[in-house]
Amino acid sequence: MGLATAAKTDAIAGSSRKHERGHFLRLGLVRLTDYAILIFIGGVSSVPLIWMTSTSLKETGREFVFPPQIIPDPIVWLNYRDVWSVTHMHQFGLNSILVAVFATIGTVLTCSLVAFGFARIDFPAKNSLFFLLISTLMLPGIITLVPTFVLFRLMGLINNPLALIVPWWFGGGAFGAAFYVFLMRQFMLQLPRELDEAALADGATYFRIYWNIILPLSGPALATSAIFSILHHWNDFLAPLIFINSERWRTMALALRFFLEDETSHGAGGGRWNLLMASAVLMLIPILVLFFSLQKYFIRGIAFTGLAGR
Repeated sequence: MGLATAAKTDAIAGSSRKHERGHFLRLGLVRLTDYAILIFIGGVSSVPLIWMTSTSLKETGREFVFPPQIIPDPIVWLNYRDVWSVTHMHQFGLNSILVAVFATIGTVLTCSLVAFGFARIDFPAKNSLFFLLISTLMLPGIITLVPTFVLFRLMGLINNPLALIVPWWFGGGAFGAAFYVFLMRQFMLQLPRELDEAALADGATYFRIYWNIILPLSGPALATSAIFSILHHWNDFLAPLIFINSERWRTMALALRFFLEDETSHGAGGGRWNLLMASAVLMLIPILVLFFSLQKYFIRGIAFTGLAGR
């Protein structure tokens, strides 16, 4: 009986180990397939970036040679110096920084205040008003663009960088800020309500609760909103195109559109695409630095607000 029992136990153990090896093998194949798909998608998505960087280092006139040269021969690093000498890239960059920074500050402050009201304060018709706010996400910004333009013209804000900044201190104007309110509200809902009750018992006002308690605890959501906002304003093309007319206040996104039409950026053979791509790379670098510097806050904010799914 002892030998039979031992043999049976060994058989069961062997079957269990075989089952575990099969499970790990299947799991490994699934992960390998997932990684292969992700690498393929990432490779395809990076082709435009690789081509842009490669073209920015090519000689003038060799941008469209066939077959394409991924690694330019020769590599012309001076293209990045020439960009500053033939364009007002420094001025366009300062304009973009000005708009992105002050519009983002307005977005974070006003949207977090509205989100605090929807998340932490009970008042009549709160859910209905929040539903009305979120429903504006379905409206394309182009619908309110014309009345916004007329309003700004009456206020004297056309061809003024304030036209790109002021709306974001009052809800986003033609392009809305409901997304940021939703993101911050979802995060604030997860904070314990006991914090508010204790502060109210000590005589704190709702604004003090917002400023001294909720806002410091909402760092991930604020960082995520700030990243999204900076990306939007840095890359925004439509708003500067509509509201900005003079070269003095052009942002980098708008300046790239007019780059090849600028007489100073034309050589004997036509538009200098290598300098255009060098300008695009310079525009991309600050965004990459920002994202990789704050990616942990970005990921935490997405996870805590429920946008990542389950």
